[in-house]
Amino acid sequence: MEISSKENTHFFSNNTILPVDRSSFKSESSASKEKQSCCGGIKIFLGALSFVYFAKALSGSYLKSTITQIERRFDIPSSLVGVIDGSFEIGNLLIIILVSYFGAKLHRPRIIGAGCLIMSAGTFLIAMPQFFMGRYRYERFPSTINSTVSISPCLQDKSQTPFSALEKSHAKINAGCEKEAGSSMWIYVLLGNLLRGIGETPIQPLGITYIDDYAIEENAALYIGCVQTVAIIGPIFGFLLGSLCAKLYVDIGFVDLDSITITHKDAQWVGAWWLGYLIAGAISVLAGIPFWFLPKHLPKPESRKDSSTSSEQSKFITEDHKEQNKSYQQQVKIAEMAKGKSLEFFPSANLFGNPVYILYLCASIIQFNSLIGMVTYKPKYIEQQYGQTSSKTNFVIGLINIPAVAFGIFSGGLIMKKFRINVLGAAKLSLGSSFFGYLLLLSLFAMGCENSEVAGLTVSYHGTKWTTDYEQALFSECNSGCLCSKNDWDPICGENGVTYISACLAGCQASSGSGKNTVFFNCSCVGTLESPSRSSSAVVGPCQKGNECPKMFLYFLVVSVITSYTLSVGGTPGYILLLRCIKPHLKSFALGIYTLAIRVLAGIPAPVYFGVAIDTTCLKWGSKRCGGRGACRLYDSSALRYVYLGLTLVLGTVSIFFSVAVLWVLRKRSSPQDETLSANGERGTCGTKSRKDNFVNSDHLIQTAYWPEKETRL
Repeated sequence: MEISSKENTHFFSNNTILPVDRSSFKSESSASKEKQSCCGGIKIFLGALSFVYFAKALSGSYLKSTITQIERRFDIPSSLVGVIDGSFEIGNLLIIILVSYFGAKLHRPRIIGAGCLIMSAGTFLIAMPQFFMGRYRYERFPSTINSTVSISPCLQDKSQTPFSALEKSHAKINAGCEKEAGSSMWIYVLLGNLLRGIGETPIQPLGITYIDDYAIEENAALYIGCVQTVAIIGPIFGFLLGSLCAKLYVDIGFVDLDSITITHKDAQWVGAWWLGYLIAGAISVLAGIPFWFLPKHLPKPESRKDSSTSSEQSKFITEDHKEQNKSYQQQVKIAEMAKGKSLEFFPSANLFGNPVYILYLCASIIQFNSLIGMVTYKPKYIEQQYGQTSSKTNFVIGLINIPAVAFGIFSGGLIMKKFRINVLGAAKLSLGSSFFGYLLLLSLFAMGCENSEVAGLTVSYHGTKWTTDYEQALFSECNSGCLCSKNDWDPICGENGVTYISACLAGCQASSGSGKNTVFFNCSCVGTLESPSRSSSAVVGPCQKGNECPKMFLYFLVVSVITSYTLSVGGTPGYILLLRCIKPHLKSFALGIYTLAIRVLAGIPAPVYFGVAIDTTCLKWGSKRCGGRGACRLYDSSALRYVYLGLTLVLGTVSIFFSVAVLWVLRKRSSPQDETLSANGERGTCGTKSRKDNFVNSDHLIQTAYWPEKETRL
């Protein structure tokens, strides 16, 4: 009865006119239904949002895993692949302001559902070129393509080639030129990734705020933590999916796989990159369906309706009657904001007078340049440096590196909470994490492999290493009688362990077998390395790297995992440092500027200039069928190591200097009295609230901290 009377009082306070004898029953029944609806509704939304986070993280990481596949399929350089990768951030920036401003006023679940559809459409669009640009053609000598005509690799005279074979060859070239327009279809990949960025935009801001608005206050942080945890699981499956698709031939289902003469270890191999995008797009469609059936508003839990609770919003509402006038107050606030918008913006510009914020912003921008570039081209680096296949590379990253990142993020938040670290301590932890992480990265310079021995590129035809003009060195006395093209890339492995760019340049006079089992004989250049008087044989495909390379790869994996964990530990403390050194009324503005700066100054340019730098280390460029430079076939391992790791370390070192400056400013601002207050539970250095309030809020922030693309930071 006590509960009933209390509910009746609340019922009548809302000016509801109903018979007294029925109001008690109805209010009790409605309260019970409201509680069930609230709990059930928010949990359904939580499950749906978690699935969406999984879907967007999976598709984003899958794109990273297909960087080299896209490069080979469309015959484009790494710099152009970097532009494609950065288009996601461009799409995100196009509508982030509109979504952030208008999204909360509209039907949030349906906007998220629409975002999922746009994201899936972009993912499907990325895969579409595969169905319109014809079958993939790789460079192979005719005798290795199950030809019944015996043709000498060393064509001393064109008359040796039967007319039918030449005619077929020319027909293929002409057909290739007709399809050459298909090489520009990488634009559709770029547009698809742009659409992915647009579709992903409303998911985080609208999804997180919806949970925060309608979840029970003590459960909000837990729910958001669950969403972020699932988001970190997504990239694991993304890279594993990339590993699986990289093993399948690009035209699987369209050609006879027995006729394919290259393996997944070949530099010309392209996996079924498009298949993963179809799967990721389908998952995005499924993830968006539940949001179309969720309500615009959920019943708020009773704990948030009771003014006696200490919710964050209730601190600004001290009178019970304000709840009844909530709609009117919101209208007044909107009017006041509209009138004073121009006046409020300029005081917000005082944010740029905060040295801690500016210095930390600079440190973050430079560090994210380092991390984004490193992560984007990490699969390529592993493939080229250690001779690993795309499939194995993606498997290793997905199964080893990403769990290390997730554990590092969790450890950073746990350390902050366990030791109740203040602002100064957070700055030290963030700096220490970066310093030791990049110090470990320095050791990777010693864990590289030597260049593969490729005759005419890295070694001479007499077995000596050189650094002269590579193009002129492709021809030697041993193949002077052959009509060879320097643009071909059809590597064979001589029995002396040296790779030759083609059977023609190896001086091979005869061959037997077909397809992957082709063996070349009487190769005059192969014999010159050991015994000039003896001709030797060679098999299809490049030779494996040196015996020390597998051991170096193992060392690389160990150091890479430790480095990933160490760098990730500092992510949460750094973000908490950012939030605690900003005045409360400037916090939203500061986070918006921070996110915008990271995306514009790091997310977009980093993949591009990292790609340009990596392109400078190419030793052998592929050629398109109708002329023009294609994708790189062979990189200088030593130069690639110094460029890739060197650029990452230089940027990381500069960011450390800015982090040291942040720590110096904080120490200068702090005083013994501040430290005493901090030790006694009061907030020090940068804030005005109590330490108790800080750590209540920081638990929530640790779960919800936005670290751009943190799911793929390796």
